Amino acid sequence: MGFMFLRGPITNDGFLRPADFTRQALRCLLLAALGFVAQGACAADVGLAGLFPGKALLTINGGRPRVVPLGVLTDEGVKVLSIEGESATLEIDGKKRVLRVGQNVASQSSGGGPAKAVLTADAGGHFMTTGNINGTTVRFIVDTGASLISLGASDARRIGIDPEKGQPGITNTANGQTIVSRVKLDTVRVGEIVLNNVDAMVMQTDLPIALLGMSFLNRMEMQRDGDTMTLKKRY
Repeated sequence: MGFMFLRGPITNDGFLRPADFTRQALRCLLLAALGFVAQGACAADVGLAGLFPGKALLTINGGRPRVVPLGVLTDEGVKVLSIEGESATLEIDGKKRVLRVGQNVASQSSGGGPAKAVLTADAGGHFMTTGNINGTTVRFIVDTGASLISLGASDARRIGIDPEKGQPGITNTANGQTIVSRVKLDTVRVGEIVLNNVDAMVMQTDLPIALLGMSFLNRMEMQRDGDTMTLKKRY
């Protein structure tokens, strides 16, 4: 049996819950109305998680994915204008944005240079993003303490990963040792960045969010500037 370890605990309390994002958004709108923040400082963080006929599956301000029909304006000021292929044209805070499935507003094509993704920290200082594993949308949190990309059991099933076909091992969590399965991911996409044959581990239990660990991050140039982190693909 192989052994794999994660540095740092995995807990259910270390991540901002969707309700916290909602409160954050309401507070931001109130402050903007009172003139305490600059216009645009509270722009919605929108990710395109999937597409259906006449509808888009969006993540807004880190909340759970929800279906938004064409032409409907959400409370956060987001409207789906059109859908074409694997892309959707959105109106976000009055500006048009074209997103591919798996992208968010901070990770659109730079038009040249190395592939990159730009992430913004949430109110708790965590860098989260909507990505894509083997063609399936996944919500990630950047975790430099995780040796590998780590998936909970339900995420693995949704992606179509069979842990039984992986290499068994043991890892340490806040709740003690647990059995995991080491697997290979065909593709991992974050923003413009696409990696192939990426090592990952699947937990026996669910995780509140997938961990974007060092099996992905060690191939990146990571630059942090305040609440913004830019990942650039090195190889």
